[in-house]
Amino acid sequence: MPTPHYGQPRYRVIAEQLRERIESGSIPPGALLPTESALTTEFRASRGTVRQAIAVLREDGLVTTEHGRGTSTKPIVQRYGSDQAAQSNIEDHETDADAELAALFGVKVGETLIRQQRVNRRDGVVESVTRSYRLQRSEH
Repeated sequence: MPTPHYGQPRYRVIAEQLRERIESGSIPPGALLPTESALTTEFRASRGTVRQAIAVLREDGLVTTEHGRGTSTKPIVQRYGSDQAAQSNIEDHETDADAELAALFGVKVGETLIRQQRVNRRDGVVESVTRSYRLQRSEH
């Protein structure tokens, strides 16, 4: 069981421990976090406290939550060319299919799709933004 950090809300302590795992690579980029149930057991905390901790990580841009899939760390790909560093940030978001997307995917207008956005930067300057869409995986 983690050592209590007096003066700090429990959810912040949990968020900090999860942040350390993400930053150290023990939870690698793109990997799913343990389930809420597993985290409530590990930290001996309520589900609400665990959800608050995950919300902190989401606000800080470290994780993303996808309905039906869970919470995962954001994949960050770093490539190094000559003497300039390039970086890509990838984010997934739910979105409703408009008429054009519905026709392309063969679904009804308003059906939920997953939009993935990749922002490529070189030396902190945005070089490109790419958006792609995919069908949401059903929960079975």
